[in-house]
Amino acid sequence: MTGSDWISKFPGLAGLETDLRGPLIETSRIAKIPAGTQIFGPGHAPENFLLLLSGTVRVQQASDTGREIVLYRVQAGESCALTTACLMGFEEYLAEGVAETDVEAVAIPRATFDALIGASSAFRKFVFTAFSVRVSNLCKIIDDVAFSRIDIRLAHKLIELANGRAHIETTHQQIASELGTAREVISRQLLEFQRRGWVGLSRGAIEITNFTGLKGLAGMS
Repeated sequence: MTGSDWISKFPGLAGLETDLRGPLIETSRIAKIPAGTQIFGPGHAPENFLLLLSGTVRVQQASDTGREIVLYRVQAGESCALTTACLMGFEEYLAEGVAETDVEAVAIPRATFDALIGASSAFRKFVFTAFSVRVSNLCKIIDDVAFSRIDIRLAHKLIELANGRAHIETTHQQIASELGTAREVISRQLLEFQRRGWVGLSRGAIEITNFTGLKGLAGMS
């Protein structure tokens, strides 16, 4: 993808002022990032505003004890809210972003980002709309972690990961990171689900044997 082709992938940029499109296209570059690459991490300040063209980036945070929580994922057509916040506040990252798949992204240099934020109402709306949606989603995650029962959240997550299939390839640690809790908590709850006849457990995999039971607990029946 070259030239201005990538702009069409982001409907929010359709109203970008004509005289500002040239500088945006000329200063931006398209980056290809292999799966597993750490794109940003704690202690580093962002140099670019990234817009994803393809792939998925997982944004996660780790505690001093090593426990991790997945904050959100950035998909094609989206930007990273944490990068936006750090660029606007001249702050360093407090979390890390990892390419969950091979990723292709547009890298807009900080200088161009700053200039467009100041000069373009369309660009400001594009950036702040995406930012506000992500913040609202993060508030829901905080609410879930703080106030929702772990068994209900786990049932929801298993149904989501299954996506209609019975076999899920994942570890207890990966689910714990998704739900912001300890691996031991997930293991205990999965054993309880197994006792109820809802799941079967094996190394690196979970087999759902009773969707009805899980959906009933999750309030989805």
